[in-house]
Amino acid sequence: MVITQKDLQECSVHLSSDELAVEIIDQTQLPNRTLILSLTTAKEIYDAIKSLAVRGAPAIGICAGYGMYVLAAGKAAGAVTDSKELLAQLEKDGAYLISSRPTAVNLSWAVKRMLKVLSQHTDLPVKEAVDLLKAEAQAIHREDIEMCYRIAENGLSLVKPGDGILTHCNAGPLATSKYGTATGPVFLAKERGIELKVFSDETRPLLQGARLTSYELQKAGVDVTLICDNMASLVMKNGWVQACFVGCDRIAANGDFANKIGTSGVAILAKHYGIPFYTLGPRSTIDMDCPTGADIPIELRDPEEIKNMWYKEPMALPEVKCYNPSFDVTDHELLTAIVTDKGVVYPPFDVNLKKIMEME
Repeated sequence: MVITQKDLQECSVHLSSDELAVEIIDQTQLPNRTLILSLTTAKEIYDAIKSLAVRGAPAIGICAGYGMYVLAAGKAAGAVTDSKELLAQLEKDGAYLISSRPTAVNLSWAVKRMLKVLSQHTDLPVKEAVDLLKAEAQAIHREDIEMCYRIAENGLSLVKPGDGILTHCNAGPLATSKYGTATGPVFLAKERGIELKVFSDETRPLLQGARLTSYELQKAGVDVTLICDNMASLVMKNGWVQACFVGCDRIAANGDFANKIGTSGVAILAKHYGIPFYTLGPRSTIDMDCPTGADIPIELRDPEEIKNMWYKEPMALPEVKCYNPSFDVTDHELLTAIVTDKGVVYPPFDVNLKKIMEME
């Protein structure tokens, strides 16, 4: 697969043409407005990740990679003239960015990868060290496009023409690069003339399924039906769903995985109705230092997202308490397989995930 500079520039997260900023499509404005944000400071990048203007584990990783380069370039254009000092400052910026979304492992993975490159070349002049960071950020981006394509191919092998796919949250091109992870097989199928039907959970409370997944699929000409989250059981019972494809923000060493809140409920329903349930993601989402799902930190978000965010008037009294976790953890026993860029991983996950992580 040949990936051109044009491919990189057409993604929802990319480096600006003057290479001085990270440009993103503000996902909080979709589907009604397409707004491009230009990020140049650590706070702007932090806020974009925290506010979900950029979201989806792979997209966050791409944003972090470009962000670290942009921050480095800005420092090199200013007072920083020593690569060791540049590293010290970027380590602080990296820790700050990582704190914006603690659950998504791709964020910390990308930041640490960028810092590792710099730490290995602190003997170089600052300009040369910064050039290496740009190359590494672009490598992260190219690798994601390649990984998404392989994930899409591997996932497509699990379904047949005419199948119904239920998905939760958003793991398409907006959340990754070109194809996506969870909906990557659907986009690849469309490209190859294979028709699939998708039931897109709206995904409360932030409505990523409604605002983003159904938007992407409709624009691509895919047969997509938007449903409320509490309708998933009925469409499964009706026999309209042959597989569930969901993304993942972190996969533990035993196969437990964190994804958007509500995913574990979909998995339980799929188990009841005998429907295969898959999570799709790149190897970078697998955290072998995280033994089980109980060890995955779960981000708690602002209660106002439940009560006020999408309404003209509040839908609950101001004094009503809210519990608003961004993710839940799906037990590996509910999982049929994990679809990665290196192949489909079946149980026992603790054994087979280790094997796939050891592959070249």
